[in-house]
Amino acid sequence: MLASFVHAWNGLIHTVVHQRNMRVHLVSALLVGLVGSGIELGLAEKVTLIFCVLLIFFAEILNSALEHLVDLATRHFDEKARLTKDAAAAGVLVLATGTVVIFAAILVHNWQTVLNSGPRIARQVALGLPLALCALVLVLPQPRSVWVDRLAFVGGALLLAALAPGTASSVFTAMNAGLLVVAGAAARQRRLERARRNP
Repeated sequence: MLASFVHAWNGLIHTVVHQRNMRVHLVSALLVGLVGSGIELGLAEKVTLIFCVLLIFFAEILNSALEHLVDLATRHFDEKARLTKDAAAAGVLVLATGTVVIFAAILVHNWQTVLNSGPRIARQVALGLPLALCALVLVLPQPRSVWVDRLAFVGGALLLAALAPGTASSVFTAMNAGLLVVAGAAARQRRLERARRNP
């Protein structure tokens, strides 16, 4: 059981490290979590947003696995291989577009709550944008010092801790903590891979 979890975790981190779109989805999910933790939402709306985020992650991971499988099966250009990859990518695009529409519909439906949550939203923006920047630094593929990654992770954790007491939803705050851990693990994995390539 533990071995299965480790393999699944490695697959998640590998996808974040090697797939640009997964990195975009991770930072976008963190921004969704910041909005969700800044506005009072009903249970159905929380579940819907979290399910959408998880569904996009699942689709991107599946898309990545399918791309690897197609690359393994074909050594030269093949039109069917290209169409297979394009169709898988289209599935992720449809889910991501649908999530944006759902997110917008939830905000419009709760617009009065949004207007009444001004101070909380201002706090979310003031602390949340630097938190998103910390996560972005962690998932960027450019080489950098280990200290930059450590500073980004610790800074993100401190910002998250500062956001937690005023949150409207501990579920979204917990989701963002998990996303920060994934971003930190991806930064570590990228460093390890770079060290193996350049001993």
